[in-house]
Amino acid sequence: MASRCRTLSYCNSGPNGAGKSTTIKMLTGILTPTEGEARVLGLVPWRQRHQLAYSIGTVFGQRSQLWLHLPPADAFNLLARIYDLEPGAYRRRRQELVERFELRDLLDVPVRKLSLGQRMRCELAAALLHRPRVLFLDEPTIGLDPVAKAAIRDLIKQANAEEGITVFLTSHDAGDVERVCRRALLIDRGRLLLDEPVAALRRRLPGRKVVSARLGSPWRGLDLPGVEVMKISPHGVKLVVRTAMVGIDAVVAELLRRHVVEDLSIEDPPLEEVIADLYRRAGKDAPGPARADAGGRTPAGGAGAAARG
Repeated sequence: MASRCRTLSYCNSGPNGAGKSTTIKMLTGILTPTEGEARVLGLVPWRQRHQLAYSIGTVFGQRSQLWLHLPPADAFNLLARIYDLEPGAYRRRRQELVERFELRDLLDVPVRKLSLGQRMRCELAAALLHRPRVLFLDEPTIGLDPVAKAAIRDLIKQANAEEGITVFLTSHDAGDVERVCRRALLIDRGRLLLDEPVAALRRRLPGRKVVSARLGSPWRGLDLPGVEVMKISPHGVKLVVRTAMVGIDAVVAELLRRHVVEDLSIEDPPLEEVIADLYRRAGKDAPGPARADAGGRTPAGGAGAAARG
């Protein structure tokens, strides 16, 4: 990862065991790769870890950097000393983050008594306390309810947009990919499968559309080639249409002829389906060396990613 990537956000995605967390651990200097090279802000993470620590922030969704028996206020004070923050600058920064993350009522509550969503807001604030240039997030929304997920995603996007922080996020939640990141890197067993803008991912499944219909009559089926039923409920149906075999106009006309249609929508396939299809195709290929663009190299024994702005 190059130091010029100050305003971009990346998602490193893959199934369990693909190497997502290993990638972050190498890029933050926690792990030393068996071979290969990587640089973050011009530094080799595992050789210059102490120097790099002042310029990066990290949040691990399944591990806390806060102390369970201390309230967040005490943890923030301790982190300020660890990062050698000037007292006046620290107080101003903490106040800014408390207001942005709505932490005022949580500051004096022991971390063990916070909900998962509340704790993750505190974790993010702690990671941003020293104004890092790169923020590494390892599955930050894991286990969160939909409302808490949306809040965390918005806060990450806000930090990226307003402070120019590069965000490197690992997840296998397609919602994180769509709502937070501009660029996606898909890895599988140490191989980089894909590196491209998130907006381009949907074009990886050409010739498919998803038709959702709310029905006012029972489902009677649809006798057309290239149409597959994804889901049936008492009040509707969701279909996948292969447009190379049948036109959308023919599908809609047949739906209207056979059913009472109260509402209808036509969309591209969900991003989860696009990602799953990419992994299915990758599983049929013979394993080969990982390839990273923009001068990046992928170490053996884990997945790596390199990106330049």
